[in-house]
Amino acid sequence: MQKTVNLKINNIPVTIPEGTTILQAARIAHIEIPTLCYLKDVSCVGSCRMCVVEATGARGLVAACVYPVAEGMEVRTNTEKCRQSRKMTLELILSKHKKKCLSCERNHNCELQKLSLGYSVDEDRFKGEDFVLPIDVSTPYVVRDNDKCINCMRCVAACQKQTVNAIGPIGRGFHVHIGSAFDLPLSESPCVGCGQCIVACPVGALSERSNIDDVWDALSDPTKKVIFFTAPSVRATLGEAFDLPVGTNVEGKMVAAIRRLNPHAVFNMDVTADLTIMEEASELINRIKTGKPMPMFTSCCPAWIKFAEQTYPEMIPHLSTCKSPQQMFGALLKSYWCEKNGVSPKNLFVVSVIPCTAKKYECGREEMKNDVDVALTTRELARMIKTAGIKFTELPDEEFDNPFATATGAGAIFGATGGVMEAALRTAAHMMDGGFEVLDFPAVRGDIPVKEASYSVAGHTVRVAVASGLSNARKVIEQIKSGEKKYDFIEIMSCPGGCVNGGGQPTLSDSVRNSVELKEARAKALYESDTQNKLRRSADSPVMDVIYDDYFGFPNSHKAHDILHTTYKADKRI
Repeated sequence: MQKTVNLKINNIPVTIPEGTTILQAARIAHIEIPTLCYLKDVSCVGSCRMCVVEATGARGLVAACVYPVAEGMEVRTNTEKCRQSRKMTLELILSKHKKKCLSCERNHNCELQKLSLGYSVDEDRFKGEDFVLPIDVSTPYVVRDNDKCINCMRCVAACQKQTVNAIGPIGRGFHVHIGSAFDLPLSESPCVGCGQCIVACPVGALSERSNIDDVWDALSDPTKKVIFFTAPSVRATLGEAFDLPVGTNVEGKMVAAIRRLNPHAVFNMDVTADLTIMEEASELINRIKTGKPMPMFTSCCPAWIKFAEQTYPEMIPHLSTCKSPQQMFGALLKSYWCEKNGVSPKNLFVVSVIPCTAKKYECGREEMKNDVDVALTTRELARMIKTAGIKFTELPDEEFDNPFATATGAGAIFGATGGVMEAALRTAAHMMDGGFEVLDFPAVRGDIPVKEASYSVAGHTVRVAVASGLSNARKVIEQIKSGEKKYDFIEIMSCPGGCVNGGGQPTLSDSVRNSVELKEARAKALYESDTQNKLRRSADSPVMDVIYDDYFGFPNSHKAHDILHTTYKADKRI
């Protein structure tokens, strides 16, 4: 049994496990201590000094995020000494911070701005030396403005946690800044575009490369038919940008809001999640039966694909050749839909709404750059809705447009770690054994970093693994290479928790991120959508019947391969 300690925080008694920090203990007492460098599950270094408190037994102020509690300790979190220290820290940070708040992506949603207002700082108290660094716009997915950076190192910690290590501190003292090795552009680093650095940043130093103006231009062009489609996880996160509770399913309002932007149609990307499963499950079965390279890895996540191409090119033959649901939808629209509706593909402007910054990179991949014209993050869609003056929370629920409105619950769970695996197992097992009716695979669910299971299907033992976060992907691959583990099918998502925690999701305040289990709450909304759907196996979707009967013939047909599958290439970086 774990030992507990008793202490008081602002005279409020607290009992908490030994080894807990003051910051964690304060939350038990419902006391919020300000932070900048601390972020739950990402960074805990005590460097920013915003969380300083007074505690008995300590010399001077201590950082609450790293200082452990002790029996009988008395903590004061809001003394004059604490407040003045925090205020000076903020004023020193502002001495070299680019104060372009009105045009900043994080205006009204910035931790530095919020704290500066709360502590009544004088933003010009200390005049710092001008230190202008170029804005890095070298990639299609992220913009880095180091003059807004406060050197909290949260982005560095997020990148290290992914074991990508594309960025780190450069220089010393006043001249320290965040950058890639040798101050090269981010495009020449091992960055895979996952965007975890963006959602970790407390200010506007990192943001996605915006494509909002491209979409406005297309919507204003009378020669273009603009089609939107939305990724599975967006329905579970978009509401957060409009102050709805974390995990609220806003599918109906999301469709209604996009429709008021006046596109030609709003489609459901769950449809091509189902299509991905039809192709991927068939590919897996073919590999099992023919002895082609095993294990097979999923290919839905472009950051994972880029990571594999750069770090483990020897695994390329093991990647499923299926395009991601995003790229499949673009390819489907510019072939099947255009033919059915007599529209020239050059007059179709395809917009995906996605939880991921790497999808912006994926749109421009040479192998499939004509499939999708623009990928908007959840954040970008929210900004467009607000700019258009649409009162999101007051909208009625509306449905997606046909013919791509109806999808199965298997498509919805793509947004959570393990969801692609479960969706694939439902259909693959049924394809191999028509009497296999199991629909729930709880062993591959949940936010466990690496999940393993095995299933007996039609005389075959199918060994599966699920990993989210690239550090866990690395662990699984190394175990395969060493012979320690043997699998048949592996799902990899680059972002911890899957797409629900993607780099393009809404940026929430530290107080929310540090106290709410975001991944679990968002994933719950997707699994509820699955269980409430009468169709839960991709193979049972009537839309799949139509698509294959009308166009592709059968999964993995020659035509399907030409349009829905792709290739990969080794891409070694520094």
